Amino acid sequence: MAECPERKRLKESETRTKNWKRWGPYLSERQWGTVREDYSPNGECWDYFPHDDARARAYRWGEDGLMGITDRECRMCFCIALWNGEDTILKERLFGLTGPQGNHGEDVKECYYYLDSTPTHSYMKALYKYPQAAYPYAHIVEENARRGVEQPEFELEDTGVFNQKKYWDVFTEYAKNGPNDVLCRVTVANRGPETATIHVLPQLWYRNTWIWGCTHEGCTMKPKMAMQKDGKVLCSHESLKKFYYVCDAGPDGNKPKVLFTENETNMERLYSVDHYTKFYRDAFHRYVIEDEVSAVDARQRGTKCAPLYKLEVPAGEKRTVKVRFMALDEDPGEGMYFGEVFDKIFKDRIQEADDFYSKIIPICNKEQYRVARQAYASLLWSKQFYHYIVKDWLNGDKDQPTPPESRLKGRNTEWKHLFNRDVVSMPDKWEYPWYASWDLAFHMIPFARVDPDFAKEQLLLFLREWYMAPNGQMPAYEFAFGDVNPPVHAWAVFRVFKMTGKRGERDRQFLARCFQKLLLNFTWWVNRKDPDGKNIFSGGFLGLDNIGVFDRSRPLPTGGTLEQADGTAWVAFFCVVMLDIALELARTDPSYEDMASKFFEHFVSIVDAMNQMAGGGGLWDNNDGFYYDVLRTDTCTQPMRIRSMVGLVPLFASLTLDEAVTSKMPGFNKRLQWFMKYRPDLSSQIAYMTSDGEVSGRHLLGIPDKKKLKKVLAYLLDENEFLSKYGIRSLSKAHADKPFTVNVGGEEYKVDYVPGESSTYLFGGNSNWRGPIWLCVNYLIIEALERYDFFYGEVFKVECPTGSGNLMRLKDCAKEISRRLSSLFLPDENGRRPCHGENNMYKDDPNWKDLILFYEYFHGDNGRGCGASHQTGWTAVVVNCLERVCSS
Repeated sequence: MAECPERKRLKESETRTKNWKRWGPYLSERQWGTVREDYSPNGECWDYFPHDDARARAYRWGEDGLMGITDRECRMCFCIALWNGEDTILKERLFGLTGPQGNHGEDVKECYYYLDSTPTHSYMKALYKYPQAAYPYAHIVEENARRGVEQPEFELEDTGVFNQKKYWDVFTEYAKNGPNDVLCRVTVANRGPETATIHVLPQLWYRNTWIWGCTHEGCTMKPKMAMQKDGKVLCSHESLKKFYYVCDAGPDGNKPKVLFTENETNMERLYSVDHYTKFYRDAFHRYVIEDEVSAVDARQRGTKCAPLYKLEVPAGEKRTVKVRFMALDEDPGEGMYFGEVFDKIFKDRIQEADDFYSKIIPICNKEQYRVARQAYASLLWSKQFYHYIVKDWLNGDKDQPTPPESRLKGRNTEWKHLFNRDVVSMPDKWEYPWYASWDLAFHMIPFARVDPDFAKEQLLLFLREWYMAPNGQMPAYEFAFGDVNPPVHAWAVFRVFKMTGKRGERDRQFLARCFQKLLLNFTWWVNRKDPDGKNIFSGGFLGLDNIGVFDRSRPLPTGGTLEQADGTAWVAFFCVVMLDIALELARTDPSYEDMASKFFEHFVSIVDAMNQMAGGGGLWDNNDGFYYDVLRTDTCTQPMRIRSMVGLVPLFASLTLDEAVTSKMPGFNKRLQWFMKYRPDLSSQIAYMTSDGEVSGRHLLGIPDKKKLKKVLAYLLDENEFLSKYGIRSLSKAHADKPFTVNVGGEEYKVDYVPGESSTYLFGGNSNWRGPIWLCVNYLIIEALERYDFFYGEVFKVECPTGSGNLMRLKDCAKEISRRLSSLFLPDENGRRPCHGENNMYKDDPNWKDLILFYEYFHGDNGRGCGASHQTGWTAVVVNCLERVCSS
């Protein structure tokens, strides 16, 4: 059987024989309002570079655009610009509210969808829904400003612009004929009842890397684009090959006019000063909307160009425009750019994408396949060129105004070593167009299925010396690189290692390289987050934002310390994964046995510290049968009796040691046997089991013993507590009737059940861990249940749901949670996908009902999507949930 063409491309990319991944969806969807573009005195990034400036102001560290692509160094960029004849702004990028504007923080206010992508981006497809009426910018800002945190967000659909179906469906597709030969076709469908006109500008431009006076890698001389006599645009850049940009005739048979300008800040408009050129970044906006003919360069040269197609489309019909750019050495020649040749390339790439995914996605039914296909597409579209050199950012550029001195004592000043200039998997390219290290770890689980090489590269990247701090800390995210996220990187490394090869054929060099750097990170955790050496850890908010009664990233209003059940359990999880990795490496290199012994004993010590009664220094509450944070001051010790994800994280840390394996590791086995014999105070934390007829047995390393595990699972699987129809809630529903409250200095602090968006402004208000369902931690729960089942098997069953009388093995409980999570995205008996809430367009309209959004988190009761609408990164683990559902 012939090799799948996409798999062949992946191999050629991995071996670097062909650079198939040079071009991809690496263009951000929002560069404005980011930390890296902020040169203000006080770090007010939203105000320093607002949306209204973006069309006229050159970016320093990146670019953005609508359904766009760029090369892996973001030198030459391509995107679609649109005008419906009514808007006051040329639609070049997505609009949304800033953090201060939104009633639940920043939020994109557009309707767009990623429909397809192969891992080499040999084929890609996205959809943007563009209203035919003027975009209601002011209405959206004003209405959301009027609403408080208790009210729902005001979305574009709520404005009525899609009523009577008066909108355009704009499909943008890309196909590669070669690594540097990229075809694009834009199809506009008039969904309205009348003939309508739309302007389409497929824009090609160079990121401005020449105006700043910088000298670091990536700074260049000014490139150029110029129209040639044969109608092709010649594009020249010092570190890219020369390219041609060609455009086909429009549907009316006429060649479009090609506009040119410079990608330079409009200094006159923004700052009332002269510039070396009169041709600015916003020229196409002024030419198309304001009829300013002189805005574009009549000489047809510059650093930005676009053919202008004006399409008149009858109701219910479609029109398509076609463009192409290619390196000169991949030029197919005159007569081969468009027509049947062009269409066949698209047909072949689409078929190859179908063939590739037919081997990746388990066949269950068409709806499950649709969810998985769009999840993979959204995951792959969320790759972005990320550029941020902290030292240069703090000091400013030679040819630009000197930044305020206050910046040298402000944000990220301790991260001067950080040099980011890479394609990175983003949480959401609009709401979070910057990496988050613990998000990325989850991204790599579904990525390992489609692009193992990329998954390994990303995990290694964050351990390299230009990311990781010299002390071993991993960068969190650009708003505060020094914040602390849960230590899940080691888990992702080991999972990717096992997912990307059969036993005996796995990439042991990758695993060993990661392990060495993870040792540094583990040491940082131990030294910084357990200063008293008690094996009870703090850590701050740990990615769970508002889950605690106090802001855990700030000093406590009570004084004293907060010993964190999740912080301690996360370190235990890190520890036991490092043990597992060391044992794997010790199979072929006995020198790792010593490290395995170290992590084994450290893990057992943490477990012992956690499982003492809370009053005796531990975090287990025997009366409630749950793990809690414990507040310790000079005068009191008080468990924070909040049943939340904090008390479920201890389930994650578990590992079965098989004596048949460990007996072949004499150094580790000798230490294990000594420990079990001479440290009964600690070895009592380890369960031991033999199977019938077997001489050797198995040890279970876990935080809760069997009795404690049953108590915690009774809460986990209770539909009146954690178990929702759509997965595991982050806070028990019991707190709806019984909020947790504590009074400090006359002020009441409270945690109650809030199943949707946050009702507080903690951490900006756009995140909520007091009730919603988060797929990231749900997935860790699923894996934990499977590990416990591997040890206990048939002898351990629990009621699922609690009180139902239905006894299930833990692996079957894991499948049930997987089924509930998958149902978030699948049509119910009424054709409604829970993730879309009560929006009837997604239920009834054929042009909406097959579209799926992978939100940041989901309403704890009805499954409605909340938070960032395109956070497919960790929400893409739904494909791994679907695999479990299909396998059963």
